[in-house]
Amino acid sequence: MSDLLFGLDTFGDVPQDDAGKLVSHAAAIRQVVDEAVLADQLGVDVIALGEHHRPEYSVSTPETVLAGIATRTSRIRLASGVTVLSSDDPVRVFQRFATVDALSNGRAEVILGRGSFTESFPLFGYDLRDYDTLFEEKIELFVKLLDEKPVTWSGTLRAPLENADVFPKTESGHLDTWVGVGGSPQSVVRTAQYGLPLMLAIIGGAPERFAPYIDLYRRAADQLGTTAHPVGMHSPGFIADTDEQAKEIYWPHYRIMRDRIGKLRGWPPIRRQEFDSEVENGSLYIGSPETVARRMARAIRSLGVGRFDLIYSAGAQPASARMRAVELYGSKVIPMVRELLA
Repeated sequence: MSDLLFGLDTFGDVPQDDAGKLVSHAAAIRQVVDEAVLADQLGVDVIALGEHHRPEYSVSTPETVLAGIATRTSRIRLASGVTVLSSDDPVRVFQRFATVDALSNGRAEVILGRGSFTESFPLFGYDLRDYDTLFEEKIELFVKLLDEKPVTWSGTLRAPLENADVFPKTESGHLDTWVGVGGSPQSVVRTAQYGLPLMLAIIGGAPERFAPYIDLYRRAADQLGTTAHPVGMHSPGFIADTDEQAKEIYWPHYRIMRDRIGKLRGWPPIRRQEFDSEVENGSLYIGSPETVARRMARAIRSLGVGRFDLIYSAGAQPASARMRAVELYGSKVIPMVRELLA
C-alpha cells in the first residue's frame, strides 16, 4: 500500500516544559513548527493544524503557522485540521491557503469543517442559530472558488458576488480541499455531492463502527455522479518507548482536557478504566511503536482508508515527550504499518 498516506494532527496544545510549567502561547507555536520540521525530515506525509480559540490551544490561524512551516520544510504537505469555515469568509480562506500553496511550492491543503467548539461564532459576530445555514452556504461558495475563475454567487448570510475574481491563483490551478466530518450522514452526503475527499474524525469507540459512513460516501458519490476519493481518518494517540510510558505520559493531561470538554457538554468525568478500554479496543492509539503500528494497521485494513492522521497532542504533555512521539511515529510506526499491510 505504497499510496497510503500518514499524517500528524495537532491543535497546538500548550505543553509543559521540562520543569512542569506551561509554556507561553508563542513558545507553543514555535514548538509546533519544530515538530513539523522533524516530521518533514522523517518522511511523514502531512502535518495538519486545527483551528481553536481557547486558552489551552495556541493555533487560532492554522494557515499563518503553516506559512512559517512552509519556509522550513521541503516535502511535507501542509493542511488545516480543520478550518472552521462557518465562522470565516470563504474568499479569505481561499486566498490564505493559496498563499501557503505558493510559499510551499504546491504543498497546501485545506480541510473544511464545522469545528468541535463554538467560540469562534460569537468571537467573529456569527449567530449560532445560523449554524447549519452558515456552513451550507459557505461550502457552496468555496467549491465555486476552487475553479479559480470569476464567481457569481448569492446567499442569505453573506454579501453576494458578481463576476468576482479572487487572487492569488494557485500555480497548479488546484487547491487540495477535504471536508472533515465527525459522524453526520448529512455531512457525508454533502461531501460526496461536491466531489470532495472525506476526512473522518474517529475519536472514540471501535473504528469499525464508521464503516457505514465510508460506504454511504461511496454510494452517494456513485448516485450523484461525482468522484469518491480515498477516505482519510484521524484519531488521537501518543507514542513512547514502551506501552506503560506512553499511557502514563498521556493520561493525566488527557484526563484534564477530556473533563474540561465534558463539563461543557454534560459528560461525566472520565475514569481510568474507560481510558484503558479505549486504548485497548477503541480509537486511542497509545503505546510503543509496535503496539500503535499494529492497531493502526488493523483500523486501516478494516476501513479501507487511504490516509491515517494521528492527533499526537491532547493536553499539556511535555514538549520533549511530544517531540519523541513525532520521532517514533516517523521513524518506526509508519514503516511498521506499511510492512504489516504489505
